[in-house]
Amino acid sequence: MISQSSSTNDFTGEAETVVQAGVVYGGVHLHRAHRAFPAPHQLPLNPSGFVNRKGDLYQLDRFLIARFGSDEQGSMPAGVSIVSGPPGVGKTALAVHWAHRVRDEFPDGDLYIDMQGFATGAPLSTEVALDAFLRCLQVPPEDIPDTLAGRSALFRSLLDGKRALILVDNASSSAQVRHLIPGSHRCFTLVTSRNTLSGLVVREGALPVTLDVLSPEESVLLLSEVIGADRVRAEQDIALRVAQLCGCLPLALRVVGERAVGRPLVSLKNLLDELIGEQRRLDELASVEDELSDTRAVFSWSYQALTPELMRAFRLLGLFEGREIGVGAAAALIGVGMATAKRQLQALTGVHLLQEVSANRFQFHALLRLYSRERAFVQDSQMERTKAVRRLLSWYLLTSNNARSAILPFLPQIPLVPANQIDLVDDYGSAPEAMAWFDVERPNILAAMRQAIELGQFDIGWKLAFVTTGFFELRSYWKEWEENHRNGLAAAVSLGDGLGEAVNLLMLGDIAWRSRRFDESMSSYQRAAEVGRSTSEGWVEGFALRGQGLICEERGDFNEASELFQSSLRIFRSTGFRRGEGMSLLSLGRCERAIGDLAQAVALGAEAVRIFDEIGDIWTSAWGRLSLAEILMEMGSDADAMEILRMSGEVFREFEDHRSEAQALLWLGELLLRQNDKSGARECWSRVLEIYESLGDPDTADIRNRMDGLGVEH
Repeated sequence: MISQSSSTNDFTGEAETVVQAGVVYGGVHLHRAHRAFPAPHQLPLNPSGFVNRKGDLYQLDRFLIARFGSDEQGSMPAGVSIVSGPPGVGKTALAVHWAHRVRDEFPDGDLYIDMQGFATGAPLSTEVALDAFLRCLQVPPEDIPDTLAGRSALFRSLLDGKRALILVDNASSSAQVRHLIPGSHRCFTLVTSRNTLSGLVVREGALPVTLDVLSPEESVLLLSEVIGADRVRAEQDIALRVAQLCGCLPLALRVVGERAVGRPLVSLKNLLDELIGEQRRLDELASVEDELSDTRAVFSWSYQALTPELMRAFRLLGLFEGREIGVGAAAALIGVGMATAKRQLQALTGVHLLQEVSANRFQFHALLRLYSRERAFVQDSQMERTKAVRRLLSWYLLTSNNARSAILPFLPQIPLVPANQIDLVDDYGSAPEAMAWFDVERPNILAAMRQAIELGQFDIGWKLAFVTTGFFELRSYWKEWEENHRNGLAAAVSLGDGLGEAVNLLMLGDIAWRSRRFDESMSSYQRAAEVGRSTSEGWVEGFALRGQGLICEERGDFNEASELFQSSLRIFRSTGFRRGEGMSLLSLGRCERAIGDLAQAVALGAEAVRIFDEIGDIWTSAWGRLSLAEILMEMGSDADAMEILRMSGEVFREFEDHRSEAQALLWLGELLLRQNDKSGARECWSRVLEIYESLGDPDTADIRNRMDGLGVEH
């Protein structure tokens, strides 16, 4: 649960990343320092072997020159252009190629997002796209507005007066794009879509660039780039016929070209005959026109040349609904070891049926994914497909849990699913490495969550929501966090799984608590306690009671809060969950302090710290000591408080939790000033000022005033 300041945990991140966790099994905070980051450069790799399209590139060049070369550019809106055309025609390749050509014109950087408007899974929402852009522009997650309008306004403000390039790929509608267009006339937004997006042309004055298939001459040139000019020149007429059978689509031409490269001793005439034979066979089976009409023969011809093992891998990979897949997930989906999966992925990439988008990360072109799924539904039984997807979802569940254990090792565990023969990464080495894995896999985890619900894999659905909850809270993906637990709750209810229902209600209580929706939070906690009481996992009821206590404390009802904390403490002690015991003691100590019994507050806090020390929870122990120091200061025990503050500050510094370090130093400075040690206070508050400035903290002005009171230059 977020913001429960005296019951939090932490892990060491990279230099710019600090994680502070709340009740965890539940909540957490992420604090990111504001630094002088370089301009973002998110463009994908420039496609190799790009040919011609001179007229289309010229259109874009002239439009850019007209906007940036005009004397009246200050009164012009931001530049927008739409590259549209049918699937497989090379829209993304053209957009990325042109963007690389002109990126030096945009010193404030370039942003890229794939809206997945025509993917098999859910398209990317505009809110999520803006969230990604704002994070890339180094907006702290906690400062990102919840609403679409708020995010769009902040995005425009950040790019006001900047000269940035924004590439929005695979958009399905004008509405999906409109809020991603900056207001600055110095920015340029390039959009690709299968649709013309005429709304952007009318309202935003966008330049439409409509791609057709390549000309026959351009198609032959592309084949020459892939196969080799000498080989194509020797059979020029045959190459032209091959291009026609490919519909002059760049994607199909590259697939054929890669196949030809792999068979250097076979003439183009023989390849043409094979293609014609495959086309005739498919024509006899065809019943309707569809997206694959112009490419199915080429894809089928290339697919039929694969080994049975590669055919199976190709089919099963299409069942994955994420955007790109890593080797581990692919191995689980295919049902092989990781070494075998890597070889198969590379083999499919070698014949252009798959793309390697980064090291060991692979992706289908949309048409090839469609063909892959088509083959899977024709050739593989429902049982085989279900088993494959179940292995994939299990991999995400088990791997997420291993990463979670590296990040937040003191959280409660839940029963998962058997690993069977799935290869897993058991040791991430460090919390930052595990967090980096989550960052990369987040879109796939969301896709896996949706797929689990849609396919009735409800046990994995509710468990995946629980084991990834810490990550979504750490990174402040609030809407996704809540959506996951609402889906997880529905899945558990469908199964009649009491534990699943209780833990998802518990997390929904945390989420509502974080949003200060206290009535909703209380209702979720009460239901979680009721359902959790019937399970064998006592910690669920314990945390649910403690959550209710926190709401009572927030409302100033300290007697009721204390009773609830006492109840949670009894449960944690009876079940042996020592971290929960320590957290309940800290909460009780806060209540005792609020009602004026400072001695009892100190005793409870000291007992909590002893528990955290015994279980090795170093950060929470330091935080407990920080709470103790505050009470000791109030009691006038300055010497004891100073020793504790120095100890806590050292721990926070080691964990790179700079905000907590600043709190310890702030109070230490106050104590030193009480002893008339202005030099010591100056040293402490100088560091606090440095931290607050880096975090953009609103209390920066207060620290400056304190230092002015010391007569200090800063």
